[in-house]
Amino acid sequence: MPESTAFLSKADEQEIVAAIVIAEKNTSGEIRVHIEENSTKPSMERAKEVFHILNMDATELKNGVLFYICTKTKSFAILGDKGINDLVAPDFWNSTKDIVIEKFKAGQYKDGLIKGILEAGIQLKKHFPYDGETDTNELSNEISKG
Repeated sequence: MPESTAFLSKADEQEIVAAIVIAEKNTSGEIRVHIEENSTKPSMERAKEVFHILNMDATELKNGVLFYICTKTKSFAILGDKGINDLVAPDFWNSTKDIVIEKFKAGQYKDGLIKGILEAGIQLKKHFPYDGETDTNELSNEISKG
């Protein structure tokens, strides 16, 4: 993967944020994307730290999902909060992760994230359907960077 400055263009980032908005229209779940240039920690360990830093563990239903990317180490992780993980099989995110990685291997970073985000929205809808009366957007949809 290229360095994060070239990983996604501003237009790519806007399309990814739009995909998050679409995915969240069907679910009370919250989806975030975090991209950083480098980390010395394994991707899942670092994703857990970022999850906490971004206050993703503060959602009411514990149904946040983080897409974590480290461009220098070419690592990627999807992390779901306790509310999701208590309801699903341990390998729940593997199919979504496979979709993203397949596109990443082809250099299609934006497309990989969009497909993964939309798939996450579909999966979240099954367990956390959108409730128009009580659901609020608890977390920013913007891509965070570290």
